[in-house]
Amino acid sequence: MTPTMYRPGAQAGPGGFAHLLRAEWVKFRTVRGWVVAMIVAVLAIVALGLGPSMTGTCGKTGPASSCAGPVGPGGEQVTDSFYFVHRPLTGNGDITVRVTSLTGQIPAISGAMHSGLAPWAKAGIIIKASTRPGSAYAAMMVTGGHGVRMQYDYTGDLPGQAGSASAVSPRWLRLTRSGSTLTGYDSADATHWTRVGTVALAGLPATVLGGLFATSPQYAQTSGGLTSVSGGLSRATGVFGRLSLRGGWSGGAWAGSAIGAPGGPAAGSPGGFAQANGRLTVTGTGDIAPSVSGANGNGVTIAQTLIGVFAGLIVVAVVGVLFMTAEYRRGLIRVTLAATPRRGRVLAAKAVVLGAVTFAAGLVASAVVVTLGQRVLRNHGVYVWPVTALTGVRVVVGTAAVLAVAAVIALAIATVLRRSAAAVATVIVVIVLPYLLTVAVPILPLGPADWLSRVSPAAGFAVQQTLIQYPQVSNVYAPSAGYWPLAPWAGFAVLCAWAAMALAVATYLLRKRDA
Repeated sequence: MTPTMYRPGAQAGPGGFAHLLRAEWVKFRTVRGWVVAMIVAVLAIVALGLGPSMTGTCGKTGPASSCAGPVGPGGEQVTDSFYFVHRPLTGNGDITVRVTSLTGQIPAISGAMHSGLAPWAKAGIIIKASTRPGSAYAAMMVTGGHGVRMQYDYTGDLPGQAGSASAVSPRWLRLTRSGSTLTGYDSADATHWTRVGTVALAGLPATVLGGLFATSPQYAQTSGGLTSVSGGLSRATGVFGRLSLRGGWSGGAWAGSAIGAPGGPAAGSPGGFAQANGRLTVTGTGDIAPSVSGANGNGVTIAQTLIGVFAGLIVVAVVGVLFMTAEYRRGLIRVTLAATPRRGRVLAAKAVVLGAVTFAAGLVASAVVVTLGQRVLRNHGVYVWPVTALTGVRVVVGTAAVLAVAAVIALAIATVLRRSAAAVATVIVVIVLPYLLTVAVPILPLGPADWLSRVSPAAGFAVQQTLIQYPQVSNVYAPSAGYWPLAPWAGFAVLCAWAAMALAVATYLLRKRDA
């Protein structure tokens, strides 16, 4: 009888790899310290995510939803504050005006006001469903730094003529209503008109309000490479002439209203508007735009409730390192590789087990913070920016996936370096430090922070992004405020690319070096 020789690692196919997975799982669950560390990671994410934000002033005397301002036609939170000079319009009609000047004041870092225009200061003509903040509207306007624009229902923004308005180079604006459809035009000479855009406003009543407006948002300026919002709101003044109305406009005098708060003219000025010598001058402050996080300091995003992921990331990274270096330190790696000579399969099995355990722990932690946490925070007067159910699922699952991939990167680095202290230090520099500098303690200027959050493993945290960056809203759009330069899954793909590169290097060295 011919004896059958035992060949280590001869098992192939799914059964062989399944055996490796079971072996690595047994190794993991039998080391009490690793299991406890995963539990600690979960508790840290939950405790740090809820604890620091458990109290707030917003909502103490009423619903927390009131803190973010009115809701627009699309259900989004909006800012709707401006000075409005208006008349009723019943049925169809149009309004035409010449804008000869747009001037303003902006705050210095000291808080004092001086002459200047915020880039999105605006003045022009508007047709609005009512004076209720958040009601539907369409407007044609000149801006401080973006030429003529047609904006509507807060999120819509269409470009018109470039350049600024002046007495020698005025801008003519026209807004036409036909039922629920509004069309905006601009012209440089009142003879040759260009259509900027046509929009349909759902639910527009038969009688609306139309007229002139002016407003100017909070002003942001760059100082020392860091962008900071200085001194409060800015102010804009528009000068209009040759105003003409056609259609179902009512007669009588113009009425002035400060819509929302803040709105209207500067303190101490004679009024919101003045009419003399065929000209109308309107002064206002505020904005007509979607509300964004960071502009007024109210509320948190569900991603900000997951700030504890920073602590959890450190814990799972250390576990990922020890999952490999412990075998080198105890000499068990020789036994493992002798039983399974195909070394790449060993590393793959470790990565799968570690990734699965970390994903499960991260899923539990992030689900608790995102679901239960929102209710707790609102009950304690903290406004939480709303998200759709699908976005919430993406944040929860994405956060768990980021932790899992980060743990796998730590495993690969440990395989390359073989020493726990060196591997942990490298993981902190490669994974933790970029997140620390761009999100947790943002001390880098915006340019380097933007670059680092694109190319480093910290890009993976873009999966937590829930806010929209609107180009027509001045704000500090940075990862620390919940805005990432990459799309959610594009950022996660960068993290996965780091993991693939680290695993490739680790597999190559594991095969080439002695155990």
